[in-house]
Amino acid sequence: MEQFVSTVRSLTEKLLQKHFSDYDEVIEKLFSEVSAKETFPKTADPQIEECAIQLWNWAVTKNVGAAICKIQKAKVRHVAASLLYCCEPDNPTEGTIRKQILMASKTGRTWLDCKNPQMADVFLRHAVKSLETLYSLLTSRGEAAGDITSSKADVEKDLLRILSCQAESAIAQGNNQEAVAYVQRCKDMLLQVPKDTAYLSLMCYNFGIETYNLRNFEDSTFWLSQSYDIGKVNVKHGPGSEVLAKVLRLLATVYLEWDCQRFHEKALNAVILANKENVSTSGLYLKIRILLRCGAPDNHIRAGLDEMLESQVSLEVSLSTVQLLMSEDRDVLGFEYLKRVCQHFESSPDLGTALVLHIELLLQRGKELLGKQKIEDIINGHYTGKQLAPQALTRVHVILWDQASKHFEACNFSEALQWYNYSLSFFKAGQMDPNLAKLQRNRASCFLHLKQLEKAKEAIKEADRCDPESIFTQFSVYEIAVLESNVDKAAEALNAMALLSKNPVSSEDKLLVPERAASSLLSLAAQLALENGQQETAMKALEAMCECSKDEAQVLAGLRCLVRLVLSTIETSTDEMRTVNLDVLLPYLKMALQTLSHQSHMTAEQRSEEANCLELSSAVSQMCPPDRTLLMGQRTCLLMAAAASLELCRMSPHSAQTEELTQALEYIQTCWEVWKTLKASGSFPVDPTDSLLLLYEFEARAKLNDPKVETIMESVLELEIVETKMLETMAALAMESPAHFPQLCKRALRIALSLHRKQPQADLCVHSLIKLSLPSGVSEVEDRVLDELWDYYEEALSIIEAAPDDFPEMETLWLLTQAWNTGILLYSLAQYPKAEKWCGLAMSFIRHLGSLRESYETQMSGLYSEILDRLDKVKRNNITEE
Repeated sequence: MEQFVSTVRSLTEKLLQKHFSDYDEVIEKLFSEVSAKETFPKTADPQIEECAIQLWNWAVTKNVGAAICKIQKAKVRHVAASLLYCCEPDNPTEGTIRKQILMASKTGRTWLDCKNPQMADVFLRHAVKSLETLYSLLTSRGEAAGDITSSKADVEKDLLRILSCQAESAIAQGNNQEAVAYVQRCKDMLLQVPKDTAYLSLMCYNFGIETYNLRNFEDSTFWLSQSYDIGKVNVKHGPGSEVLAKVLRLLATVYLEWDCQRFHEKALNAVILANKENVSTSGLYLKIRILLRCGAPDNHIRAGLDEMLESQVSLEVSLSTVQLLMSEDRDVLGFEYLKRVCQHFESSPDLGTALVLHIELLLQRGKELLGKQKIEDIINGHYTGKQLAPQALTRVHVILWDQASKHFEACNFSEALQWYNYSLSFFKAGQMDPNLAKLQRNRASCFLHLKQLEKAKEAIKEADRCDPESIFTQFSVYEIAVLESNVDKAAEALNAMALLSKNPVSSEDKLLVPERAASSLLSLAAQLALENGQQETAMKALEAMCECSKDEAQVLAGLRCLVRLVLSTIETSTDEMRTVNLDVLLPYLKMALQTLSHQSHMTAEQRSEEANCLELSSAVSQMCPPDRTLLMGQRTCLLMAAAASLELCRMSPHSAQTEELTQALEYIQTCWEVWKTLKASGSFPVDPTDSLLLLYEFEARAKLNDPKVETIMESVLELEIVETKMLETMAALAMESPAHFPQLCKRALRIALSLHRKQPQADLCVHSLIKLSLPSGVSEVEDRVLDELWDYYEEALSIIEAAPDDFPEMETLWLLTQAWNTGILLYSLAQYPKAEKWCGLAMSFIRHLGSLRESYETQMSGLYSEILDRLDKVKRNNITEE
């Protein structure tokens, strides 16, 4: 005990030092010491009481500001109160008891604030016991009656507060019935302490909120009812009618969400009573919600709506009520009430909001004719002094454009034009506004679809006046020029679009990313020119698009289109013009080369294949005679066309791939003929064309499931230089859907493996071979398959042992896992010797793991020992049976 007193005193003194700030460690030690001491016999040592008082006062001073946190304060108070009770004498004085009540009750309150009700309960019980002792002491005295009465009143007030804390603790722990018992005791005491009526009522209200948030509706209704009942016990000291109305509204809401059909009368009674206590907008609105939810007849709801108008609710709440009525399919009531709201707020500057909502609801319900009438009324009012507020006017334009857009998408262009014209009616003559320019462009689109070219030109003229610096306006100018076959005007508009594309673009309705807006419009311009048979204009549009686009894939698509357009011209040109067209083609090929060199999402094979053919064409065109240059250009373009067809095939669904693959084969066959002619005219020692053509043809035939892929593999092996990368690519293509040639894939990988056994990439071949050879189920577990797989695993081990530091750890783990799974599969098939062999193989990979070795060695050694034990047991059983 002396040691305990010494320790507490030492820690207390340390905590009380002026410049000491490392409170946490000392508080924890004190808390630990005293928590253990609570089971010790009591002591009368005055030092303990002194420490208790000092610690309590210290916590009070440190409570100001943020010197200690809430949990630290709780622990210090816990220690102080515990020490005080520890040194309690047999016959404590009134002063000692009052200190105990103060410390115990406040410590319990603090633990409650720290969300630790179990700890709070200990001190709250101490406080109640001390209060009972004090009350007994007071009644046993022979003092004046007035003093005793006053002291008893203080005790009763303290008791009510402590009981309420115990109720709060019970609620926090989910003990609702226990909380009810505590609150009932508090209610019984209200006659003695009437001033606590509001406090107790609000506490029950908070309990109602807590249980409501937990979706415990039954308990919530109980506590809210208690809150109201307690508040009405003593009106003078109650929380007031405004708070009671709030309690009743929440009670009605709980009934509504709990089971509206079952409790609709209780919900309605609660909200009616709330509105009698203190009428409010939220209460009136809630009453309408309840009436709608319980399917009340229209006349009951009308009465509630009348009450809202009489209570002068705001326009915003009135419109929310209209929307509530419409959402509950009470359209007649909704439109009826909306009409009355418009009349009621006729002089309000915000009336436009109601008018706009009326139009919106009419259109939502398919009442277009009535909607048009309302719009025409608003337009007339707009020019007779009843203008809409800017926000309401913006909303009208949105509604009108949305309606026009729907008709436009349905190809009902006359109706679309009418809705756009309504929008136009709100603009003044000569007004300069980018939105007006967009509106005129939309009108022009309608006129063009209606074959009213002159009216479309007038609309675009207005758009050009309002916003000439818009690329969308210039596109509209271009569109009309193309339709009129005005080549010069179209070229002028294209030049303007090209210039504007170099500046940041404000996209229409923010639907296009600014960088893509210009290039997308130029691409569309090319399409429009091609549809109207204007190839030269289309090529200018594509050239402009390729220059401004930041999207490499889009640029390549544009260049391929340009190449195809030039090729189509070459096919019908004279020999002299073919050379001229080839000169046109070469810049496109150079741009493609530059784009390909920066295109990160293409595979290395795609970049090198297409870049090689482009470089070759570019270089040879400067040193070859014209006819040979033409052949070189044709060869290059055919390679690009084949590559383009294969790329389209990769992006297309399976059902659409056959056409692209067949087209690619045609390009490849034609390119073979051109290439044979070229090779006959001279040597090409480092040219990749043979490899490219074989690779392209292999991919096309594999995906067409053509058995000739076998012969292409033989042709590849006959090349002077067979590159392992090409074999690996062919292996991948042999298994790329819809192709499926597993044996061909294995053969390519085995040859590639033999070509670079000692290179770092060898492990990729082994991985693929093992993956292809693994048995996927019981039906594939054959000796032939397992022997082949074992050979590949031995190859993998030799690669790892040759360069253990270079082999990826995750690859080693993959090999280990697959070998182990194979052993387990064999074990499940009762092939025990083979199972032991494969599990042992898996174990041999563990030593090659790095950071993962220890964890896997621990796991797998135990499993492997278990398997070996089971195998030995099976063997012994077999011997016994024999």
